[in-house]
Amino acid sequence: MSVLNLNDLQFFVAAVEQGSFAAAARHLGVPKSTVSKRVAALEEALSARLIHRTSRSFVLTDLGRDFHEHARAALIETEAAESVVRQRQAEPRGVVRLTCSIPTAQGVLAVHLPVLARAHPRLRLEVEVTDRFVDLLQENVDIALRCHRMPLPDSGLIQRQLLVEPFILVASPAYLADRGQPDTPADLASHAGLPSAPTAREWRLTGPDGAECAVAPQPAMVANESSVLIGAACAGLGITCLPEPMCRQAIAAGMLARVLPDWQAGTITTTLLTTHRRGQLPGVRAVMDFLVDRVGAE
Repeated sequence: MSVLNLNDLQFFVAAVEQGSFAAAARHLGVPKSTVSKRVAALEEALSARLIHRTSRSFVLTDLGRDFHEHARAALIETEAAESVVRQRQAEPRGVVRLTCSIPTAQGVLAVHLPVLARAHPRLRLEVEVTDRFVDLLQENVDIALRCHRMPLPDSGLIQRQLLVEPFILVASPAYLADRGQPDTPADLASHAGLPSAPTAREWRLTGPDGAECAVAPQPAMVANESSVLIGAACAGLGITCLPEPMCRQAIAAGMLARVLPDWQAGTITTTLLTTHRRGQLPGVRAVMDFLVDRVGAE
């Protein structure tokens, strides 16, 4: 039994659906003689007449009508099979290396990377968690997640914004019961503060109407690590200023409460960075798209 040429099926289906060899030739961008010859070759391979044709008419035989239905279905299935292969070939795969700070790893990647890994099982994610500056080009890293208060400098890297989170003031309910709940930013001057650095004792606050002010509580303890500040605040040592997501769990558990909830101390932005070359890789692009879509939606 001879094997049919798929190209001949395409010429036949085009001739039928376009209504003539000439129209099919224009549709396919080939000479009319090519269409005619290939349909004739198909009929010869089948040992059957599919089309009655003269200089003035083009009519399918009964067998030709039945064959056209199946030929068209075969072409559709062939296209679907090719699409499956191409999708598999384009499926994200290989190693994708990420770097981020400890808070970002704990607050963002720990939650979402397992979901990403299940969605793309051919990807292998390698995460370096560090607070040092990582040079993507020099250290062969694909994606960096960087947190910053000010806009990042123009480094020639691709930047995609992931999160913008407010800094809020929090303290333990016990502290507030003992020292009183501040009603205005000016009241903070008489309260104990837990700043993140000796030089960061002043907090610049913005109110709901856009009003701005600077406040400087009395420092009770200084720490440049968020979990230490949260622990100190939960222990009732004073008021601290941290990104809202870091405080969310302690607030939900009743260990911390918002102070001046209508005010915030600016924002912190998390940005995804990659190089232009690596940003074109399917695996890198898939990771960045996933994080932007999923984390940004939350």
